[in-house]
Amino acid sequence: MEKDILADHSLYPFFNPTFVVVKGTMKKLEIKKNIQKQEDKNLSFRVFDLSKDHLNHYAKPHKKDHFCIFIVEQGKLQVCIEDKMHWMKAGKISVIFPEQVHFVADSSEDLIGKIILFEEILFCSDILKNELSTYNVNLSTHLNCTVLSREDFEQSLRNTSIIKEIYEQPTLIRKEQARFYIKIVLLGLIESIHGLHPVLHEKTADQPMYVRFKKLLNEHYKQHRTVQYYAEELAITTKKLNSITKKHCGETAIQAIHNRILTEIKRQLMFSDLSHKEIAFDLGFNSPSALNKFVKAKLKETPTELQQELAQMYNA
Repeated sequence: MEKDILADHSLYPFFNPTFVVVKGTMKKLEIKKNIQKQEDKNLSFRVFDLSKDHLNHYAKPHKKDHFCIFIVEQGKLQVCIEDKMHWMKAGKISVIFPEQVHFVADSSEDLIGKIILFEEILFCSDILKNELSTYNVNLSTHLNCTVLSREDFEQSLRNTSIIKEIYEQPTLIRKEQARFYIKIVLLGLIESIHGLHPVLHEKTADQPMYVRFKKLLNEHYKQHRTVQYYAEELAITTKKLNSITKKHCGETAIQAIHNRILTEIKRQLMFSDLSHKEIAFDLGFNSPSALNKFVKAKLKETPTELQQELAQMYNA
């Protein structure tokens, strides 16, 4: 599945955030409102220690309008991203993409590490849309929890230390250097998962077609949920589309479509105050009973049961 990202702010003396309420009580954090020092008004990134003071801001489910990277050097960190719980220990790195719903569930007393925040335009707008487009499919979930080799992790720590030094004493030139080092960290993470997932394993002639399908699906899954529609948009047969999806993600086209819908159902059940009827119509179902039937067929439980299960996980 594909992606489609607080507590007590008195700990931040210069922090005057403006939040956008998504639905219910969930909030959205804007990086431009996270002002720790005067220079932050003109910076597109932040670097902090992975301390309990900073983690207090991430204790409740929320989204961000920017990227967030957790780097764990020592201790343990438990992070819930969308509907998955990730247990992080020394050597692990988590990249949380903009708009991904997440929160920090727990952390050990001996936790040491770094948090890097940066605006989307700093990295992804150019690189991932062009030369790394084939890497971009499902990248937001692949990078939610990664483990590097000891050598690569230590290199990431060195680069992070440089970024933090620049953040603490920025100049016009040094800000550009920070952009470079953040890209180096991210590209290292992307390289680390190369070969671990079918779509990233080796370049094939139909990879661009698979990328186009996933992009179309992310844009139109609410209105169109037939394999025929996407095959026609891509000017290929349904048989060819199924062959491509099975090769690159191990599922048929209809399974990919249904999984994308399920992702949004879970998200809305967890984090919106919409009724099941409103969710059903928002996602293109004819009635609440149609939504109920779909969830029951896929997950062997009703939307109400799924909602209770997800609420228990997020309130544990």
